Amino acid sequence: MAEELKATVVSDPERVRALAHPIRLALLDLLEHGQERTATQCAEAIGESVASCSFHLRILAKYGFIEAGERRGREKPWRAVNRRRTATPDFDDPASVRAVGALAELTLLRETERIAAFLANIHRLPPELRDSVGLLKSAFWATPAELAQLSHDLQEITSRFTDRWERPDLRPDGARLAILFAALNPELDPEP
Repeated sequence: MAEELKATVVSDPERVRALAHPIRLALLDLLEHGQERTATQCAEAIGESVASCSFHLRILAKYGFIEAGERRGREKPWRAVNRRRTATPDFDDPASVRAVGALAELTLLRETERIAAFLANIHRLPPELRDSVGLLKSAFWATPAELAQLSHDLQEITSRFTDRWERPDLRPDGARLAILFAALNPELDPEP
C-alpha cells in the first residue's frame, strides 16, 4: 500500500532558515532521492568536503529533516525523514514569511539550474522518453477552495509512486527517477 500522503511541513523561521543553504538543500535532495549515505558518500556525490557535509548533515538532523541510520561498523549513515517537504509561512510571524521567501528563492534558483542543465542535454534523451518531457504554464480563474484542492491533487498525483522508493522490485522495467516541480500561486492583484 502506498505511503500516506504526508510531508514535512515547516513554518518555524529557525527550521526554515536551517534549510535555506545550498549545501543543505543538495544533501537533502540527495538523501530524499536515494538510499542512506554517509558524510563521505555525500561529499563524493555533491563535490563538497567530508567535514562540510558532516557539519551540514548534523544541522539537518538537529532540525528534524534527516536522521541517523543504523551504524555499519564505523560508518554513520544518514537518511531523510520524509521524501516530501513543504515550507508554509506563518503569516502572523514576519520572520517566518521572510524565511520561507528566502528558501523559496533558493529553491527556485536550484530548480532553474537543474532544468536548464536538463534542457542543455535533452538531445541525449532516449526516444522512448521524449514524450514524457513537459514544461507547463497555465493561467486560470479559481476560488481559494479550488486552489487548495488543486494543490492537494498535485501532491497526490505523485503519491501513487511512493512504494517504489522502499520497494525497488515494484519499479517496472524502464522506470527512472523523475522530478515534478510545480509552483501554484494566486495572483496578488487579479484583474477585474
